[in-house]
Amino acid sequence: MADKANEDGPVTLWERLERPARTPRQRLTGARIAAKAVQIADEKGLCAVTMRTLATELDAAPMAAYRFVDGKDDLFALMVNEVYAEIAIPEGPWREVLREYAVQTRDMMHRHRWLAELPPHVTMTPTPNRLAAIDRALASLDGLGLDIEAMMTATRTVAAFVHGTVGDEVALAELHQVSGAHTPEEVREALGPQLQWMLATGRFPVYERHLYESGCAEEPQAHFDAGLELILDGIAARIERAKP
Repeated sequence: MADKANEDGPVTLWERLERPARTPRQRLTGARIAAKAVQIADEKGLCAVTMRTLATELDAAPMAAYRFVDGKDDLFALMVNEVYAEIAIPEGPWREVLREYAVQTRDMMHRHRWLAELPPHVTMTPTPNRLAAIDRALASLDGLGLDIEAMMTATRTVAAFVHGTVGDEVALAELHQVSGAHTPEEVREALGPQLQWMLATGRFPVYERHLYESGCAEEPQAHFDAGLELILDGIAARIERAKP
C-alpha cells in the first residue's frame, strides 16, 4: 500500500510521486499508471478503469499500483492531472489568456468525455497540472486593479461556463445519437409531444421564439464563442470599474 504517514502527518499522493524511485530500474511509475488509465478510459469508458485491468495492461503484479495510489480517488486524481497537462496557455493580455484557458479546457474535455463521469469531489481535487492552468489564468488578471477574490471569481466563472457548456454539448450529441435527429426540426420532433403541448399553451412565448428563430440544435461552436465573449465582456467591465 502507499505510504501512509511521516513525522509531519499523512504523505500526499503528489509528494509520494515526486520521491525518487526505489530502484533505478523500477518499471512501474505514477506517470505510466496515469497514462494507461487515461488510455483505457478514452477507449472503453471510466468503468473499465480498475486496478486489475491496469495491472494486466502494464504487465505488473495485481497490487503493484497500490505502491503509488491508495484507491480509486487517487487513481482518478492521477488521470485528471494527466489530461490537464494538455493545457498549455501562452502568455499574453488577460482576455486572450482567459479565452485560451476556456478553449483548451473545452477541447480537453471533449477528448476525454469520461471527465464528466467523475465524482464531483474528484473533479474539484487540486492537482499540479490543474493548479498550473488556474494559476496562469489568475496571473493574467494580476495587477489590473482586482483583488484576489475578484480574480478567482473571474477565473472560476470562466471554468464553470466551460464545464456547463460541455455538459450541454455532450447531452445534445447523445440526443442526436439516440434519436437520429440532427436538424432543428428533427430535434424538436425528437423532444416529443410534451414540448409540443407546452408550447401550444402559449405560456412560453420568448422560449418559443428562441426555438423557432435560432433553432434548438444551434451550432455548438458559435454558442460557446458567444457565451464566452459575454463573460469576458463582464470581466472587462469589472476591471474598468476597478481603475482608480
